[in-house]
Amino acid sequence: MMNIPFTKFNRPALLFSAFMLFIAVGALFLKGLNLGLDFTGGVSVELKYESKADLEKIRGSLNEIDGANFVVLNFGSDEDVLIKFQSDESLNLNAETVIAKLQEDNYLGEVTKSETIFPQIGEELRDKGGIAILVAIFAILLYIIFRFQIKFGYGAIAALVHDVLIILGIFSLFNLTFDLSVLAALLAIVGYSLNDSIVVSDRIRENLLDKNAKGSADSLINLSLNQVLTRTIVTSFTTLLVLIALLVAGGAALQNFSLALSIGVVVGSYSSIVIVVGVLLGLNLSVKDMEKPKNEPEESYSLD
Repeated sequence: MMNIPFTKFNRPALLFSAFMLFIAVGALFLKGLNLGLDFTGGVSVELKYESKADLEKIRGSLNEIDGANFVVLNFGSDEDVLIKFQSDESLNLNAETVIAKLQEDNYLGEVTKSETIFPQIGEELRDKGGIAILVAIFAILLYIIFRFQIKFGYGAIAALVHDVLIILGIFSLFNLTFDLSVLAALLAIVGYSLNDSIVVSDRIRENLLDKNAKGSADSLINLSLNQVLTRTIVTSFTTLLVLIALLVAGGAALQNFSLALSIGVVVGSYSSIVIVVGVLLGLNLSVKDMEKPKNEPEESYSLD
């Protein structure tokens, strides 16, 4: 087992996190998010080709349309193409414009579907997604309070907020498209970050409750982090292998989704060690905090 002095380097790591959060919040405040058509509204056109569609040729044709910002990707198969864009009446930019341009360039497949994505739907999805994250965070806080101790709950919530803000900040800073797939990735990251936080918290709790363990709370926390370090590295590495494969070979449809998850895995593993422990140290977690209330049954504090 390694013997890395995590608690010794916790303060510099927290300062680094504070700097990253400052940049992330600043980017969100000044630039906001580059919302996709799922939220802003627009038009989608689905085409069916007899053989594998040349996406670059389609993009090249559509880029000749002034003021256009298109998303062109495969869905279902290499022959099926989805084109999404924001309509503009002043530029006469609509589904007919796209169809006419591809027809002019002699590369129009069979139009299987054409529909309008209304902004009202996007706003509803955005609001419900935000509410889902808040409800998840609240439920997590309740679970950890009853499962461990309220100080662990504060640490887990701080880690979740840290992870979500960092990812949103990166998407804002680099002007990456934030759509429903990224929102789904955020919800998945909440679960991943929580799992890491619970693993770390559970090991800290076990060592603090172990009557044979010697040392201060800080030394026992440091021991706990070293005990779970290998597990954290292996889990994060194997998860990243899959996500990197999706990022490289998954195509445009999965690019932002897999990117958000990849960032989330790295940041989530980091926050479960730095942020959770930083909060526990800041709140002066001690062995006394682990002592059961007088009226609570003894078996509630079993290490099982």
